[in-house]
This record gives sequence, structure tokens and C-alpha cells, in this order.
Amino acid sequence: MVLEKLGDSLKNTLKKIAGSVFVDEKLINELVKDIQRALLQSDVNVKLVFELSNKIKERALKEETPGGLTKKEHLVNTVYEELVNFLGKEGHKIEVKGKPFKIMLVGLFGSGKTTTAGKLGRFFTKRGMKVALVGLDVHRPAAMDQLEQVAKNANVPVFIDKKEKDPLKIWMNNINEYSKYDVVIVDTAGRDALSKDLIEEIESVNKVVVPNERLLVISADIGQAAQSQAEQFHSSVNITGVVATKMDGTAKAGGALSACAVTKAPIKFIGIGERLDDIETFNPQGFVSRLLGMGDLEALLEKAKGAIDEKDAEDLGKKFLKGQFNLIDLYEQMSALKKMGPLSKVMEMVPGFSQIKMPKELLQTQEGKLEKWKIAMSSMTKHELENPEEIDISRIERISKGSGISVKEIRELIKQYRQSKKMMKMMKGSGDMNKMMKKMKGKLPPGMG
Repeated sequence: MVLEKLGDSLKNTLKKIAGSVFVDEKLINELVKDIQRALLQSDVNVKLVFELSNKIKERALKEETPGGLTKKEHLVNTVYEELVNFLGKEGHKIEVKGKPFKIMLVGLFGSGKTTTAGKLGRFFTKRGMKVALVGLDVHRPAAMDQLEQVAKNANVPVFIDKKEKDPLKIWMNNINEYSKYDVVIVDTAGRDALSKDLIEEIESVNKVVVPNERLLVISADIGQAAQSQAEQFHSSVNITGVVATKMDGTAKAGGALSACAVTKAPIKFIGIGERLDDIETFNPQGFVSRLLGMGDLEALLEKAKGAIDEKDAEDLGKKFLKGQFNLIDLYEQMSALKKMGPLSKVMEMVPGFSQIKMPKELLQTQEGKLEKWKIAMSSMTKHELENPEEIDISRIERISKGSGISVKEIRELIKQYRQSKKMMKMMKGSGDMNKMMKKMKGKLPPGMG
């Protein structure tokens, strides 16, 4: 999970609220210290941390509790709202209008521009758009080769010229082709620092390309330094937004996110892994909701687009949350979820799921088993598929002989079914925290609960 340690710390803070007898000044002071400690450990600027914690403390001590909420619920809501404000308030989605819609990526060496070009290519393709990449990095050795490979992996066309050293000529040589595409993503050159020659090159490319979006790609592992980088690029080339990459592998991501949030350049995407599908639109409400263990339904539905049919997604959600499924449903659910990415990343978006201490190994071990399960299920009767509780050892041995799948693996399938069933029952009523979240549902901002 992105910022996993921060998320765990914040969840423990909420549990402290849920388990307290009274909401008094002592509790509030403890919570503020917990939040300060968690944010500082995630490399968030000290000044920003104290500004945020003072706002939470002031609201918690002075505000009247709104009708319909308890003091505990109001305190949780205050923490949520101030964290959302801290990370930029509202999300800034890219609305693709006009054809071709041009997105130009800028940034320093090593920020991940080329990989991001491929991820964005896949992102918009999965949403039914026709996408092309254009390579204008004429300085870095093998830059064109890398973009060509990335485009191949993303299954989108790419316009490059490995011999030409003028980026403007490369762009103009293919000018008649771009109108065939809904989205054109332009990969530009980087430098070790924001130098005069880099600014001049970006400005000249900008004048010729006339992009609809100028996105600065920043590696999250630079932490608080993201602020000065974002401000420099913004004043030089008037960027319209930021893509924060490498969000999954650094404790400094909190610093990068908060640093960008205080600039005039909103974060529009975050990179959350190495796979081409590991990119998300950045929505502070959903992001904070996920950090607090309340899920992010908007991101879950967004991830489902292009992976599974909309009606299938709706049916999947209903059966999943009701805990009413048989072996066929379990297989279909696991297959659908697998299309959306690693199960551990998908599950953290399901409201209430991260409140349950489900072993990560349980999710990871299922990734490679679906094909074997399918073969085993082909040797089961219709009655067994619909009533897996009745599958005893004699039936397992018969299924094993008929399918060629070992008794051990069929036992694991039945065990997985039982664990999933048990887990869903836990989700429907897993203690005070879930009850509190359920009670607050509808009273909190969108994306929470």
C-alpha cells in the first residue's frame, strides 16, 4: 500500500477514538501528537505538520458537535476533513476535450517520464480512447528505444526518429497523423537540474505542440524537495499539474504529496507501482479515506473500468458485500479482481476491508491458482459448485482423480471459499469501528465510508 506506515498509524489513531470513553482535551492532545508523529515519519514538512495539527486541535476543542453525530464521530470527521484539505482539497481530473488532446510530460532525469507516458497511454486506452505517444527526448541515450518498448507494452503507437536531433522537426514530421488520435502524449527531455537550456527547449516545444496539459513528473522519493521543483517548473513553463511517481516504495511520499499540494500545481496522477496499470487519478478525499482504512469506492470503480463489464462490476460488488456466493461466484470474483491489479492493492479500496487483519500471504498466494481452480471445478457437479459446504473428503478425492489437480490444492480451494465467507461475515459486523463508520455513512463527504 502507498504510505502503508502512515496509514497504519492513522488507523490506530481512529481506533483510539473508537475505544475511548470520553472525548476530552487529554484525548485530543494525544491524537494530535499521534498525527504529528505519523506525518513527520512520512517526511512531511515540520511547519506544515504543526499547522495541520493546530487546525485539528482548534476545531476539536471549539466546534459544536453537529446534530446527528456523536463527539467521537465529529472528531473522526474533523481529522478526515483537515487531512483532505492538507492534500489539496478537491481532486483535479483531466477532462479530455477536443481531438487530439495533447499532454506534454516534463521533468528532470530519473523522474519516470517515459514510463509515465506508457502508463497514461494504457490509462486512456482502457477508457475507450485512441492514444499515441511521441518521443521528443533527443539527448538521453536510448530514450527513443525505451519509449518504443514502453509503447509496445502499452499496445499504443509511437512516433519517434532515432536519427533526428531536433525535437521540433520530429513533432512537425508527423503533424498530419495526430488528428487520428483522441489523446497524444508527448515525452520530452530532462536534465539533472532545471537549467536555462532545459527551460528554453521546453518553452520552444510548448509553443509548437500547444499542449492542453503540461504535467510535471516528480519522483516521490525526493520528499519535501518536490515543492521547490514544482514551483520552479511552474514559474518557468506554467505546468498544469503534477504526476507523482514511485509512490509505493518510499517513506518520503508524504513529503512529496504535501509539498506539491501547497504549490499552485495540483497533483493529477500518482504512480503506485511498476506495472503499466499502476497509475491512479489523485483524489485527496479517496486517498485519505483509504489511508484511514475506510476504502475508496471511487478509485475501485475507476480501476474496474476497462477491466470488467459495468454490470458485472455491480453484481460483483453486491455479492461480495453480502457474503452470498458459491464456488462459481468466488472464481468469477477472483478473476475479475485479478484483472484490476494485485489483489492486495484492490482490497484496500473496499470500505472496511483494511480493518480486518487479513494476512497478505492469503491474497498473494491466490494470484497464480485461478487456472488450477478452474480445472478442478470442471470436475465438480452442479450441486457441488452451488453447495461447496457439502464437499467432503470422498468428493475431494473423486474431483482430484477427474481433474488431475492434487487433493491438497482442492482442499486449498475449499479453504479459500470458507475463509472468504467468514471474512465477509466479519466485514458485515466487525466491531465498534465498523459500526461507527456505518453509522457515519451519508454524513461524511463523498468517498468516505
